[in-house]
Amino acid sequence: MIEGLLVDIVGAGHVDTGSAINEDDTHDEALGAAPVRPLAVVRPGSTAEVVEIVRMAAAHGVPLTPRGSGTGLSGACTPVDGGLVVSFERMNRILEVDIDNHVAVVQPGVTLAELDAALLPHRLIYPVFPGEQSASLGGNVATNAGGMRAVKYGVTRHHVLGIEAVLGTGESIRAGGKFVKSTSGYDLTQLVVGSEGTLALVTEATLRLHPRPEHHSTLLAPFATLQEIAAAVPPVVASGVGPLVVEYIDLMSMAGITANAGIDLGIPEATSAQALAYLVIVLEHHDADRLEEDTQALAGQLAGLGALDVYVLPAQAGAQMIAARERAFWAAKANGADDIVDVVVPRASIPDYLAAVADLAAGTSSLVVGCGHAGDGNVHLSVFQPDQGVRHQLLHDIVAAGLTLGGAVSGEHGIGTRKRSYLAELEDPAKLALMRRIKMAFDPHGILNPGTIFDPANAEGGLR
Repeated sequence: MIEGLLVDIVGAGHVDTGSAINEDDTHDEALGAAPVRPLAVVRPGSTAEVVEIVRMAAAHGVPLTPRGSGTGLSGACTPVDGGLVVSFERMNRILEVDIDNHVAVVQPGVTLAELDAALLPHRLIYPVFPGEQSASLGGNVATNAGGMRAVKYGVTRHHVLGIEAVLGTGESIRAGGKFVKSTSGYDLTQLVVGSEGTLALVTEATLRLHPRPEHHSTLLAPFATLQEIAAAVPPVVASGVGPLVVEYIDLMSMAGITANAGIDLGIPEATSAQALAYLVIVLEHHDADRLEEDTQALAGQLAGLGALDVYVLPAQAGAQMIAARERAFWAAKANGADDIVDVVVPRASIPDYLAAVADLAAGTSSLVVGCGHAGDGNVHLSVFQPDQGVRHQLLHDIVAAGLTLGGAVSGEHGIGTRKRSYLAELEDPAKLALMRRIKMAFDPHGILNPGTIFDPANAEGGLR
């Protein structure tokens, strides 16, 4: 019956059931998440069709899982047994590039790569690059995606000026617009950003754009200790050069990243033998001469901050290094990582946090390696521990160590289904209760991405 109702809404060619469901639509990229085959995958082509799908689902109590490109790492795109996947692959148009207001209006199925290509002729850029250019803007909005450039430009929520969205009641709303400030009641735009599809299905986003700098340089600085790297980051960020990227990469992760990408950085053996971790910094500028001045000044500063050496990479090598860092997850996956962590802590606390993680790993005979956005304290760890029980407790303790230092469970991947137990165990119960009440207001029937963020078994008032 549900399949027939869906066909009536979107047409027979846009509903998949049974063996016709693509395997990719049964999961996202989260490690360890079991695929789930939904009742159907439906591909709406307009907001009006999304409204009808949600109204039908609400009337029949059918769970909905929104899906963009499926590149998420938290299990938030894992369908619910007996539920529907709402795929936004047909809603993939760039509706407007407004040069005068520096905004773009896009549908959720547009990918970062598609938007970047459309903005290039206008010398504009949407600066949120979470590491996977095939990711959709709808998914980025849902997870409040960040990435390496967040130290300069911030994360997704800093660039979403407005949305059109469909609530769990089937009501369509617009919030925000082509303006950068408003004090007109609750900011519903920012409430929806990062809600992982649990409050509303975003069908349109208005995005802030920036002028596109034409010149870039990449510096690579090996350090003997992580403490020296952490101590170097605040003066680098405060130097006035406005770094685009400030990343730390530990020794083992650097080896895995470069080997996976086939890169030889040409670092002398005597230097690499002393290096425990690396700082990678990217600068950008509209003027080549100013960029050269900033690069030389920063290189001198890094040398004075304890770097074993400082390398200004050739343009191609620099681009390869950054691309390889963005593919770090795939390198970890290829090397058999059992799980990943993206805890965020105050950036000055990174050494203390990594020391605590090292103790936890040693105590469980686990291997935990990683890299992260040193400029904003987002630590990405790959966990190698095949015993599921040991791994769950280890991950719990790794997250708890971050919260103890004033951090949060997830810096950018989201909670999804994979981290909801840690959120439930470690977060303030009063805050979680408030979040549930907010969800109830947006989604009174509990049909929007149930099991994401909250454990459905512990839901109150019938809320999934």
